[in-house]
Amino acid sequence: MKLKKLLSKKFSKKIVDLVPTSFDVVGDIFIFNDFPEELVHMEKKIGSEILKNMNNIRVVCKKIKKYSGKFRLPILRIIAGNRRKETIHTENGIKLKLHVQNVYFSARSSNERIRINNLVKSDERVLVMFSGVSPFVVNLCKNSSAKEVYGVEINPIAHKYALENVSLNKIKNANLYLGDVRRVLPKIKKTFDRIVMPLPKSAETFLDIASFKIKKKGIIHLYLFWEEEKINKKYAAGFLKEYMSKKFKVKDIVKCGQFGPGIYRVCVDIQVLG
Repeated sequence: MKLKKLLSKKFSKKIVDLVPTSFDVVGDIFIFNDFPEELVHMEKKIGSEILKNMNNIRVVCKKIKKYSGKFRLPILRIIAGNRRKETIHTENGIKLKLHVQNVYFSARSSNERIRINNLVKSDERVLVMFSGVSPFVVNLCKNSSAKEVYGVEINPIAHKYALENVSLNKIKNANLYLGDVRRVLPKIKKTFDRIVMPLPKSAETFLDIASFKIKKKGIIHLYLFWEEEKINKKYAAGFLKEYMSKKFKVKDIVKCGQFGPGIYRVCVDIQVLG
């Protein structure tokens, strides 16, 4: 049931019209991304109504500060339900344990993780930079033909959850490392058939080290936030020339969700030629 339709049974049209339509559901936690000041006095009642009508929800939060800081984390306030921010999120047949405030996680990227799973060929060795609680790593290990998957994450709390998630999903072919990718990757004496870079704010600045670790004709999946007019191969090729030290071609550009008016999260699929 649509959120506004659900709430219209309890609240006036004036109140329902102010309720934001932007929210995420992570496990059994409902998160409002933008909650208006005009409804602060009603937030507990709105949260209670969500709990009453959505059987899978046990906690309702509102985001009071957007992704920021070294680890791109939000600040969340619980407005109804259990007093916790840890949950287990299920997607694509896997389970991911996480704390919604202490780690970065995008439930909206579930379909993109399926897309990457389906691109992986038999016996590939895959690297996930900025791997977080390991949603890409666990997905790839369980749902693709990858031989082995490596993940590197700088946030120690996210890394702790990643180790738990590997165990929770009985993964045997994952290799997880804690630390800055610039320091960790030179110590890994492997090259990779495919590299996933799910850090939309500044991932392009790490293309130099990704280029160093990718095999010839390997694929790099680079995630960016771009305006609509930039989403084309000509612009992408010009943009990437500044960061790529090897010859390359842009194989594809895929929209992975809308970030704001006219701004999209995109994945640029890059094939390294030499």
